[in-house]
Amino acid sequence: MATHLALLRGINVSGHNMIKMEALKSMLENLGFKNVRTYLQSGNVFVDSDEDAPKVGFMIKQEIFKVFGHEVPVVVISKKDLELCFTNNPYLKEKEIDEKKLYVVFSSIVLKKENIHDLKISQFKPDEASIDENRIFIKYNIGAGKTRLELKYIEKKLNIIGTMRNLNTVTNLLKMYEE
Repeated sequence: MATHLALLRGINVSGHNMIKMEALKSMLENLGFKNVRTYLQSGNVFVDSDEDAPKVGFMIKQEIFKVFGHEVPVVVISKKDLELCFTNNPYLKEKEIDEKKLYVVFSSIVLKKENIHDLKISQFKPDEASIDENRIFIKYNIGAGKTRLELKYIEKKLNIIGTMRNLNTVTNLLKMYEE
């Protein structure tokens, strides 16, 4: 049995797609997932299952729609995906970095490093981005709330389903994997 981390996009944000974590946890346990744990109210859910990651994501997405009526994209990742956010993140190698400016987009598919050209990142300067397989590392130099380099733009340009987390959340999710 493997532990999977399901990242749900767009729940409990600005009053949209509201799902109480207790109700989500109960729904997932009723689906047969074991050791269901949530982090924050924004859709970070650990489940243990014998199913592979794509099947887990599909099951969760379908059940959320059936039970809550919300169409919620789900990206399922592993502990290794979180670990690589630290070992492969080029912005963490900089001498002085404000970690509050660092974000990770987790993609539904593996990308090539060359896909960074599709984002036309130069038009978003001073913000920066780098691709590493199914992760896009972003450094928002002007702030996440002020940038035009948004998730919707990234998804459209790269033809992916993605969900974004700040580095603090990624750090805490990795700690939860180790509990």
